Amino acid sequence: MPLLRALEMPAASPTNDSRKLQFDRDGFLVVRNFLSPDELSKLASELDRYIRDVVPTLPASAAFFEDPTRLETLKQLQHMGVDPFFDAYRANAKWTGLAAELIGEPSAAQAPEWFNKPPGTNHPTPPHQDNFYFCLKPPNVATLWLALDPVDEENGCLRYGPGSHRMGIRDHNPTKVLGFSQGICDYAAEDESRECAITLAPGDLVAHHGETIHRADPNRSATRQRRAFAMVFRGESVERDDAAYSRYEASLKQQHSQLGLEA
Repeated sequence: MPLLRALEMPAASPTNDSRKLQFDRDGFLVVRNFLSPDELSKLASELDRYIRDVVPTLPASAAFFEDPTRLETLKQLQHMGVDPFFDAYRANAKWTGLAAELIGEPSAAQAPEWFNKPPGTNHPTPPHQDNFYFCLKPPNVATLWLALDPVDEENGCLRYGPGSHRMGIRDHNPTKVLGFSQGICDYAAEDESRECAITLAPGDLVAHHGETIHRADPNRSATRQRRAFAMVFRGESVERDDAAYSRYEASLKQQHSQLGLEA
């Protein structure tokens, strides 16, 4: 599955001096051309290798498919640190530097993840806040999400609620969406009216705060994929709320059991 290339040069990124201010204000930040063409090509090659050679060996809870009998419906990969290349990639200086800048302290990445919305499948990403899953205090956590394909409103771009990270955690309920076990239960038209849709070219990155509300529509394209590579970075000061995390894990296990996934 070779990467598609952007046909136009994307707009310039904000200066380093303003990036932290924008991130703190909006809860997200777009960085154009985050990876160079060579860096993107190397990452894409390793992802192709991982999907070809490693995914067939993984448990169902680490590789999510719309249809497990069809590789082309692969929609999400977790726990990619089992692979030496991706375990080492967590320390990539370009990624760790941006994460520390935005979070405001040294930070470490958890295992990389890969996301896709294959064409012809109907799986929206429900509105949610990542830190509802992570249960971290203080919420000094950010997700860095890199586009591997052109991403726009047709194939399911991310949509953010500007400033929503400053409003606290909303109530979430279990969902039936594999990979996103909890979603905001009272998300309304008023919330959608405030959303910002993020369009990206391959190599562009969007970073979002752990409590920024975000979602994505299904891929309505008949032929285009919407692939992305992401890493979550946690500031060195954070601690996990173990009681809240235990409740989340119990709900996650129940969802996986209902969907017939092995651990």
